[in-house]
Amino acid sequence: MSSALKGTRVLDLTRVWSGPLAGRILADLGAEVIHIIGRVTVAEARIPLDMAEMLGIFPENDPGERPWNRTSNGNDLGRNKLGFTLELNTEQGVEIFKRLVKISDVVLENYSPRVMPNLGLDYQVLRDINPAIIMCAMPGFGSTGPYRDYVSYGTNLDPATGLASLMGYPDGDAHLSGNAYPDPVAALHATGAILTALFHRHGTGEGQYIDLSQAESATCVIGEAVLGYALNKKIPPRLGNRHPIYAPHGCYRCKGDDKWVVIAVSTEEEWRALAKVIGSPDWIKDERFIDHTGRRKNQDELDGMIEAWTSQYTHYEVMHLLQKAGVPGGAVLDAAELISDEHLRERDFFWEMDHPEVGPRKYCALPIKLSHTPAQKRRAAPCMGEHNEYVLGDLLGLTRAEIDQLEENGIVGTRPLD
Repeated sequence: MSSALKGTRVLDLTRVWSGPLAGRILADLGAEVIHIIGRVTVAEARIPLDMAEMLGIFPENDPGERPWNRTSNGNDLGRNKLGFTLELNTEQGVEIFKRLVKISDVVLENYSPRVMPNLGLDYQVLRDINPAIIMCAMPGFGSTGPYRDYVSYGTNLDPATGLASLMGYPDGDAHLSGNAYPDPVAALHATGAILTALFHRHGTGEGQYIDLSQAESATCVIGEAVLGYALNKKIPPRLGNRHPIYAPHGCYRCKGDDKWVVIAVSTEEEWRALAKVIGSPDWIKDERFIDHTGRRKNQDELDGMIEAWTSQYTHYEVMHLLQKAGVPGGAVLDAAELISDEHLRERDFFWEMDHPEVGPRKYCALPIKLSHTPAQKRRAAPCMGEHNEYVLGDLLGLTRAEIDQLEENGIVGTRPLD
């Protein structure tokens, strides 16, 4: 089966979530993505076992004999990639990387802006080696500006981008998102930018530098709030689960422990349909709920009435009843319910990947379904240095003796390097 990005080689230097996810999307679409990591970096990233258990880093909380090959994040984001270890803080490591740049299409990195220049691997250097190279740099705050060197992760980018200011209930405190939302948003923007640059190069032969700020990437998704302030100088209030105009609009308790359903009514037709599903109780005709304005002003009372009905059913039952009547409603699913959801299963949303260190596990597939060149599950995430010989021998043509020497010098290997 053909792949959309077959023949495209990506050197992936990224860590954590934003960059690795962008690399995985490209790999799922058929690119040869070589994930390059320093073994010293892996050693420095070790965390205490109690913290690993709290975060769910290892399957069954068992780090095993080679914990660096068993991390949940690494095995999720490393799918379809090749694994290559290289110490870029050494002259030999830099020279090997430069040789790879010469035969590659894309360099993807999410270091702080000072790292690649300090290694002697800034875009100007890479362009001299390969004029057609596309370099995508995705630091937290971009490659220029007064914040360029600030340390950044999704958790501190969340408030810096304005997202946290919108999260929370009226008159309550600001909250972080449920996860490090700026990371996956930046990954999607990076993927789109790289594909655009590849399209441009296809017509011109020119590579280019992509300066992608993860902070700006996340701020883009709250454009409505930013635009609102620009127009009327009012800071958007926190609304919780409610809508500034429509009601009912919220999350309602259902039968069971911590089970909920979301209902979002935006038209009179939907309101009448909701009333019919509930059984047209007398309170539906109350003057307080006669129109949008009244329902919005009396949401506390309205929500209580609706929840008295939803709490009699499971969240799935409520969702199906509402959808059948044409009312936007959705069950709030937790991780266990997502894994077993019949709709996702029928759409083959979860791919089972059999990893040599963790066995068969389910992972989210790529939600982009191309009819002629679909994403494919070709291989599980690589173990550390699994493809060192392929990269050094097959791609760069080094001899067995030269590879052995690199291993002896600590430039490559298959275990963390303290």
